[in-house]
Amino acid sequence: MLLRLLGVLALLAVGAGSGMSAALVHESWWGLLLGLGVAALTTLALPPGWRFAFMLGWFGAIGRAALPRAEGDYLVPATTAGYVLLGGSFMLFLTSLATVPRPVSRRRGDGDDPVVSAG
Repeated sequence: MLLRLLGVLALLAVGAGSGMSAALVHESWWGLLLGLGVAALTTLALPPGWRFAFMLGWFGAIGRAALPRAEGDYLVPATTAGYVLLGGSFMLFLTSLATVPRPVSRRRGDGDDPVVSAG
């Protein structure tokens, strides 16, 4: 259980760091492709139970970067690259949320399961 918690915390930190890195370089075409590409490949490479933690950190960092700064400007401005970064991040977040595994029931011997009852 402790290792699982440490893994989730590590994925949150890595996701937040890479999301903030993508927000810093998204104005150039290669930075936008690199940021979204790395996030997409990492999301696909992680098992379904773990990818949500990574994308939660990523999307949290992108969301924080989209808020106004103290100077009054934005780290992710309302440009085409900014909207592509926000939209792509949102789509990756929804994909990771949709693939979260459902909890498994721990009940045994109910007789409700047709596969177990038929055999």
